[in-house]
Amino acid sequence: MVKSDIQNIKLRFSIIGNAEGLNRAIDIAMQVAPTDLSVLITGESGVGKESFPQIIHQFSRRKHGQYIAVNCGAIPEGTIDSELFGHEKGSFTGAIGDRNGYFAEANGGTIFLDEVGELPLATQARLLRVLESGEYIKVGSSKVQKTDVRIVAATNVNLAEAIASGRFREDLFYRLNTVPITIPPLRERGADIALLFRKFASDFAEKYRMPAVQLTEDARAMLLAYPWPGNVRQLKNITEQISIIETHREINSSILQNYLPASAIDTRLPMLFGAKGTGGGGKTFESEREILYQVLFDMRRDMTELKKLVNTLMAERGNAPVASGSNTVPFMHESAYDLMPTPSTTINISPVKHGGGLARVDDDIQDTEEIVEETLSLDEVEKEMIRKALERHHGRRKNAAKDLKISERTLYRKIKEYGLE
Repeated sequence: MVKSDIQNIKLRFSIIGNAEGLNRAIDIAMQVAPTDLSVLITGESGVGKESFPQIIHQFSRRKHGQYIAVNCGAIPEGTIDSELFGHEKGSFTGAIGDRNGYFAEANGGTIFLDEVGELPLATQARLLRVLESGEYIKVGSSKVQKTDVRIVAATNVNLAEAIASGRFREDLFYRLNTVPITIPPLRERGADIALLFRKFASDFAEKYRMPAVQLTEDARAMLLAYPWPGNVRQLKNITEQISIIETHREINSSILQNYLPASAIDTRLPMLFGAKGTGGGGKTFESEREILYQVLFDMRRDMTELKKLVNTLMAERGNAPVASGSNTVPFMHESAYDLMPTPSTTINISPVKHGGGLARVDDDIQDTEEIVEETLSLDEVEKEMIRKALERHHGRRKNAAKDLKISERTLYRKIKEYGLE
């Protein structure tokens, strides 16, 4: 198909974008439209699959017939057969009269089965019969009905996995998948993201009678880098939010970041911008294991400083310094960390209280030892790193975020998550 024909299709069906994958999908839809072959459209939720069955119908010999779109995932399992194939009076409670199903109503036209992967197995067997012979039976009837319907189906379910788990019939898949059309996700469409944003911004400006929002270069770069798990639907919703809420019409990256859900880009640990491969400077950590060891070494240093402080206080009071033994705070030698399967610290503390101050422990007094063992999970390690950074910078979150090599927004979220406010 020539490029001008594809552009005309886009204008007619309000399809925005010039990505190669999108143009390829439109081309296949136009090529298959004059035939009666069944078509299976696949793609993630929100990519705009609903436009392609209409293209196929409008450019087929059935364009003057009925076009019916059915969301299979929105119909309860108990009534899906009745909705698709119809029922006889009295066939079930509430069936007060005969009813034609969608396949009868769409006779001579096209029926679009959206979310076909959600169909129950029994309904899949009925649908397979329609595809193979054009025959079906109403619920509660024994009379075979005939229909001449072009079936176009769509799904965001991985049907290969559904077949492997027994949730979808393999023979039905091959009947539906005569001609496959795959719609690319938004994150693979490059500059189309900015085109769509501009189109949506213009539409909402007209709808709400206000100037259209515009993106700065840094905001545009952020828009293109975001993964868009909700695809075009998510982009449209975010554009509408920005258009309504923001008073300034020029949107920079700081403003845009407030509307992009962090869950799509965050990891369990803070993002280390200085880490290997990020191009950042400063200290780097190449694995979670190194982060864990760094925290353990920090704790070891803190305990060493604490022991020195205790010795100093006892010396000032004329007491002997703390000797090695039950009253020390033992730590493993640094080389032992390489052999640890699970990081842990053991602190042995003996009571040395005397008159409210510090004193020596008499040899004839039996010490009572308290052993505290902590197994540090990754969450605890992360929490400890954040707490120490906040202490070093006296609660200044901007400086702490810079020290941790994470964004301020991620730090704020982690502070709230770990109750460090």
